[in-house]
Formats: sequence, C-alpha cells, structure tokens
Amino acid sequence: MSTDQLIARTLKIQPDQVRRTLALLDDGNTVPFIARYRKEVTGELDEEQIRQIEAQAGRLRALEERRETILRTIGEQGNLTPALEKSLRAADTLTALEDLYQPFKPKRQTRAEAARRRGLQPLADLILAQERRSESLAELARPFLNDEVPDVEAAWAGARDIVAETISDHPDVRGPLREKSLKFAQLRVEKMGDAVDEKAVYRLYYDFNQRVDRLRPHQVLAIDRGEKEKILRVTVEIDQKDWLRAIASVFLPRRGSPFQEQLDLALRDGAMRLLLPAIERDVRRHLTERAGAHAIRVFATNLRGLLTQPPIAGSVVLGIDPGYRTGCKLAVIDATGRVLDTATIYPHGSSKQKYEALERLSGLVQKHQVGLIAIGNGTASRETEQLVAELISLRAGRPAASLHYLIASEAGASVYSASPLARAELPDLDVTLRGAVSIARRVQDPLAELVKIDPKSIGIGLYQHDVDQKALAAALDQVVESVVNQVGVDVNSASPALLTYVAGIGPSLAEGIIAHRDAEGPFGSREALKAVRGLGPKSFEQAAGFLRIRGGRNWLDGSAIHPESYAAAVQVARRAGITPEMGLEAREKALAALSPSALAAELQIGLPTLRDIFDQLVRPGRDPREDLPTPILRQDVLKVEDLQVGMRLAGTVRNVVDFGAFVDIGVKQDGLLHRSRLPREADLAVGDVLEVEIVSLELDRGRIGLGAVES
Repeated sequence: MSTDQLIARTLKIQPDQVRRTLALLDDGNTVPFIARYRKEVTGELDEEQIRQIEAQAGRLRALEERRETILRTIGEQGNLTPALEKSLRAADTLTALEDLYQPFKPKRQTRAEAARRRGLQPLADLILAQERRSESLAELARPFLNDEVPDVEAAWAGARDIVAETISDHPDVRGPLREKSLKFAQLRVEKMGDAVDEKAVYRLYYDFNQRVDRLRPHQVLAIDRGEKEKILRVTVEIDQKDWLRAIASVFLPRRGSPFQEQLDLALRDGAMRLLLPAIERDVRRHLTERAGAHAIRVFATNLRGLLTQPPIAGSVVLGIDPGYRTGCKLAVIDATGRVLDTATIYPHGSSKQKYEALERLSGLVQKHQVGLIAIGNGTASRETEQLVAELISLRAGRPAASLHYLIASEAGASVYSASPLARAELPDLDVTLRGAVSIARRVQDPLAELVKIDPKSIGIGLYQHDVDQKALAAALDQVVESVVNQVGVDVNSASPALLTYVAGIGPSLAEGIIAHRDAEGPFGSREALKAVRGLGPKSFEQAAGFLRIRGGRNWLDGSAIHPESYAAAVQVARRAGITPEMGLEAREKALAALSPSALAAELQIGLPTLRDIFDQLVRPGRDPREDLPTPILRQDVLKVEDLQVGMRLAGTVRNVVDFGAFVDIGVKQDGLLHRSRLPREADLAVGDVLEVEIVSLELDRGRIGLGAVES
C-alpha cells in the first residue's frame, strides 16, 4: 500500500487529497497558507488534517529510511535471506522493524557474544534443535574444551548464554509478549525506604498498583518524576504464564531430548536476565511517550485558548506587577500600547505607605483617564487587589469614566523583561518596570504580547518540563503559528516576535520588515512588501494574505483576501455594488442577492475561495477572537471567607488538565472543576468564562471544589 493510501486510510480521507497536499508541502508551502488559500487543491482539508498528513508522512518516510538502513546492514553481514527481507519489507511499524533487526544488531560485549567467540555456537544450535542424540552431553561438549572452555559445564553454560540471547531477541517472542504486557502487566510503585518527600507530593503512589492500560497520563508523569527524584521505586510485573507462553510458542522443550533441561534453563535465564527487563523498558517507554504526547496536546490546547482570548481594545490600561519588599511596579499604557507613565508604590507596609500608594494610584488614574487596571497574579496580587478595590470604592460617584480591574496572568513577564526584545522595545525602562508594561499589554492584546515569550514559560499545563522538549517546542510553535495566521497581523505595528510566526516570514525576514518600516515609514500596500530585502516571490505568496495594511491605498489590503484573488474580489464587489463606506447590513444584503455557485463558474474561481471572499467583503479583516467571551472585569474583592457551598459565581478557566480545570472565581485560590462535574460534552479551553457552583470548601488546605452550572 502506498504512502498516500496508508495516510488516507488512517485519517479517513481520500488518497488524492493526501497526494495533492503532500505535493504542496514538498513544494515549500506552509500549513496555514495551504489551509487558507489552497482549499480547492486539498478538498478543503483543515489545518489540523494537513498537519496530521505532514506528521504521518514524516513518520512513514523515516520508517522507510530506517528499513533501508537495516536491509543494508544485514546484507553487509551476509545474513539477509529472502524470507527475512520479505518480513522486513512487510513490517509496518518501527517497533516491528526493530524486533526483526534485534538478532542482527551489533551489540556491545555480552555473555552470548563471548560464548560465540569461544566457538560454542554449535552446542547452542543443538539445544535449540532439541534433537534426540545417543551421545552424552559430556561427549558432545568434549571437542569444544580448551583453555577458554575448561570443562563440560563451562561449555554448556556458554551455549545456554547464546540460547538465552537468541530467545530474548526473537521477534516472535518479543513482539507478542510486548503486546500482551502493554495490556495486562501491572505497574507496581512504592516509596523508597529512606526517601524524604517533605510535602508528601507523591503520597498517592507510596503503595500503588495498577494495570498499565488503565494508567492515566498524569499518573505516569507523576510516577516518572517521583522515580527520577529517587522517592519512588517502580517495577513492571509481567505474569509468568504470559512470558512462558510467548517463549513456548517458538522454543518448546522436547521430552526425551537430552537438551530439554538445557533449553529450560536457558529460557528461564533469558527471560529473567534479558527478555523481561527489555519488555519492562519497552512498557515504561511506551507509557512515558504516550503520557508525554498527551501532556503536549493538553499544553498546546491551553496555549491556543490563552492566545485566542479577545483583546480589550480602546482602553488606557494601568498594569501592576505586585510585590512586597520591592514594591508594586506600575505602568500606564495608551490604547496603542505606548507607555505613558511608570511608578513604584509600597502599599503593603505601614498605613502611611498604603495612603501614599493610594494617592499615587489615584493620581495616575485621574491624569491618564485609566479605564482598566490589570494586576499580575504573582506574589502579593490579592493584597494589591484589595488596594485597587479600595481605590475604586473611593472614586465611586466621580464623573470620570468607570474604573474596573482584572487579575492577569504574569507568567513569563519576567522572562520577557530581561529579553533582548524587551531591551529593544523599552530601552529607557528598568527591567523591573518592563514586567508591568507586559502585564498591561497582554490585556490589550494577549496574542501580540504573549508571542514575545517562550511558550514553555507561560505556565499552562502540567509536567511541561518532564516531556520531550523538542516535541513540546515544535507543538507550541505550531499553535502560535496557527493562531497568528488565523488572526492576521498589522504589518505596520507588529513586533518582530509577532511577524516571525507569519507564514513564510521567520526571524530573519521579520527583522528585515521592521528595518524597512523604520527606514522608509509605514507600508502603504501589500505590494510595497516586495521591496523588503530578502522577501522574494515565494515568501510574498505565503505571507501576503496574513499581513494587514490598515487604512492603505487598497482597502482589500486590510482583509484576509489574498492578492492573487484581488481581481475576483473586485468583480464580486462590483457585481454587488459594495464600497468600503457601506455598513455591515448593507454589505450582507448586497451579497445575498448573488449566487456563489453561478458566480464561481463565471469568474473561473473555486467555490471555497469565493465563499471566503464573500465573508471578507462583509467584514474585512475580521478578528475571530471577537466572537469569544470577554474577560470578567471586577470592581470589588470577593474574599475566601465570603464563599459558601452552593454559591454561584462567574469564573474564568485558567488551566485545563487531565483531571479537570482550574477556574479563577475572583479569590486568591483558583477552584478545581473536576472532570466528573463537567457538563456533558463539555470541551473547556483556557479563557472560557462559565458559571460555576461551589460544591466543597477546604480553606485550611486551600481547596475549592466547583461544579459547572448547566445552562
């Protein structure tokens, strides 16, 4: 079966869709570009399907490369028989391929290798053949005695070492036993006797036993970490009947053979010393890889939710990076993110300091007409929240615009503050004040600000430091790339970090675009991008549709319509009588009078592309984040002591994990919405706003149990 057919069968799509998509990928097209602007070619595959095709093709191609390497290696050894070659070419997984290669794999010094060098392979062959012979074991071993093999027992012991390795390496033993163990083996965990677990982090696993196929990903990662920290001891227990049956299916001692006892001794030695440890490693590796892949998916999903939170545009924002001894750092930014003012206050000391802090805060709010205060959720955040709520209360009734606050995640703000990008963007600000700027800006536009931070530092998910870091980075980069291109980027205001993720751009071209913009002024059109050094036809093709020129010479430059479709878009607008000045309802009414299918045939353009043109002519450059629930803005503090079982509150999902979701309900401690209390068919994401009910309170342990309120 061809690669196209294998992938198509796995993903339940047509082989032709796979073939055409792979051709586009191999030609250097990016996933966002293919998903958005080549729908007719792929049969309207979405971005996730295209990425799956890319990943599957990569795995299959790697499998083929490994297959050819193995065939060449075994061939050079002179061991490649027609039957073995047929089996190798039929292997459809890397595991099956490696099982077949195992007996021929060059090994470090082993007992079996040492026995082969001493010439004991013929004796091992006799044990494996289980023939009836008239000679005694001593007579059969005598020709093999020498300085290295001093006696009969040494000869048969060496032969048994060869047999033990042969049994352990046999693919028809190893493969079925691995498969059986992945279903029915037991994972046994216990606390190491002298281990110190001061905070009892791993107490659930001090005496833990579970069938491996029933382990949840977060359990596996917790156990792995506890083992790495030398607090837990972990073993995989494989039932004796399972490994005996697996071996006996290929190597069966024959009654009456003088070699029966030798084979029995060899298979038990091979099982205990070689086979079972190897299967245990395979099972543990499988569990860890599966749990890691799951954790990466959870992390990526949470990151998407965080990046797609709707911006709060049009407000002057005061960002607060709270602290005790070093004070609270303040930064006021205007609606465009420009820094207007900064200050440091010390509200958590004496009454006098608190009064002075309130006066300073009030002065900044009044001076800059601040409409929103964003408080970082780190140290002293809730005490600072009390201060802000008091400020809002004192200002009640004043004619100034209504003032609200929210708690914002400050994860990664310190990483950004010390970065070269922060130094370039805010060269005149102290590193401690840059964090307050970042907190304020990430409320105005979460995506534009958070792309400046390494996704692994944003702090959403579990065990992100325990998984494959290369795979994690790749997955998170894909999410950022996907969201950036889904939203679109204003090329005249974007940072290099944001431009880097635009399809076809990358870090070098992003710097080139910024340098050109600084030297020549704002871009007046998408066409003007072609003047950027290094931005060739391919890069322009990939990037142009995702870059926005607001208020440029051509109003289509502010939309998601690709320049290659401008001619068709102009024709559609002309037929409908649409002009840039028309309102939303008028545009919708004008386009509703047209027949997309008839127009697609007339303009010789694909129907999917035409539908996208229709959408963009109605709402050019629409930000998809506008359709999502806005963050909860508050004016007063809810204390933990105010909570009661049965109370209903609006909350914001801060983190989604295997066992549920952590929800910010406006108190110091996030509540846990356990997965058993989730609404049916619920699919929560970071940033979601939902109504929850308090179902349990353990304030001494800092635990708040929540239940979802069905709408």
